Amino acid sequence: MDEALLRSLTPSVLGILVRRGADFAAAEDAVQDALVEAVRAWPADQPRDAKGWLVTVAWRKFLDATRADAARRRREDRLDEEPAPGPAAAVDDTLQLYFLCAHPSLTPASAVALTLRAVGGLTTRQIAQAYLVPEATMAQRISRAKRTVSGVRFDQPGDVATVLRVLYLVFNEGYSGDVDLAVEAIRLTRQLAAVIDHPEVAGLLALMLLHHARRAARTAPDGSLVPLAEQDRGRWDTRLIAEGVGILQAALARDRLGEFQAQAAIAALHADAPTAEETDWVQIVEWYDELTRLTDSPVVRLNRAVAVGEADGPRAGLAALAALDDSSPSSSSTGHPMPRHAAVAAYLHERDGDLATAARLYAEAAHKAPNLAERDHLMRQAARLNTRRRH
Repeated sequence: MDEALLRSLTPSVLGILVRRGADFAAAEDAVQDALVEAVRAWPADQPRDAKGWLVTVAWRKFLDATRADAARRRREDRLDEEPAPGPAAAVDDTLQLYFLCAHPSLTPASAVALTLRAVGGLTTRQIAQAYLVPEATMAQRISRAKRTVSGVRFDQPGDVATVLRVLYLVFNEGYSGDVDLAVEAIRLTRQLAAVIDHPEVAGLLALMLLHHARRAARTAPDGSLVPLAEQDRGRWDTRLIAEGVGILQAALARDRLGEFQAQAAIAALHADAPTAEETDWVQIVEWYDELTRLTDSPVVRLNRAVAVGEADGPRAGLAALAALDDSSPSSSSTGHPMPRHAAVAAYLHERDGDLATAARLYAEAAHKAPNLAERDHLMRQAARLNTRRRH
């Protein structure tokens, strides 16, 4: 049973049903039913034309559901007769489905869930497990999302930037349950890159590959986090790094810089350094300057402060951090709205020799950490500095 084949065919089958006249919500339900039927039937007898089989079965499921619903009986007259079985149409609607699932009327959480189901071909149970929520909760979220976009015309142009943000949200969830969301996000971004020639799509794919290449080195055997500077670079996936760098170079050559290309360039510089000490921090600062120009994001400015601290010394990094504080109306050294602010401040104060302030800030950062692994890492940093101070 080829699960990967089923997932890869999902968007094109869904697109064909929508073009035949099915509304998005009903078509998506019918495709899911056809996928379940394929899982049951294909191990014994997989069809030669898998896509055509799915289209035929999904269309039948859609017609059956429509006929069974009295409230929709009047729409039945407008439906074409069931097409004869045969090769499926070659029209690829994958791109429009990406746009539809990342529609601006949806919340980010709903857009992610709908993308994983309608484009990714995942079941509601798999998505719920990946996001650690009850299946019923995820089912409601997906149903609401489908209702929201059902009235949207399928041929309307979409926003590539919104689609990319949704895919990056998926990637950053990493792994949970029986679905590896980082791998799934890479697969979906590859699929998107195959149907749209856009340098930022390539930039996001490169960024994902470069980050994913370091995955095996990010945690110790006991599950604790390993900071980038301490990672065993021999465990980095050089094949993924080479692929990511190649994709990035081709995108940058088009001279249409975007935020994902700039982020990927920073990741590539980290990947290119044989050791942490040999990292080209000066060039990384320059890329953060480009990224700040593109996004003016406080998170980017925070990361830039770290890079400045490495390139020009901790005092320069703290000055960059202070400039960020001055531009944020609700920030202070003890109550900044960005969760990682205290951790960055702690790191720079430690490098500057102020261990007492660094230990206090590491402990503060631990209380704001978004997950248990990060909290434990920050608490260990605070404990390490307190031990050093006592000795």
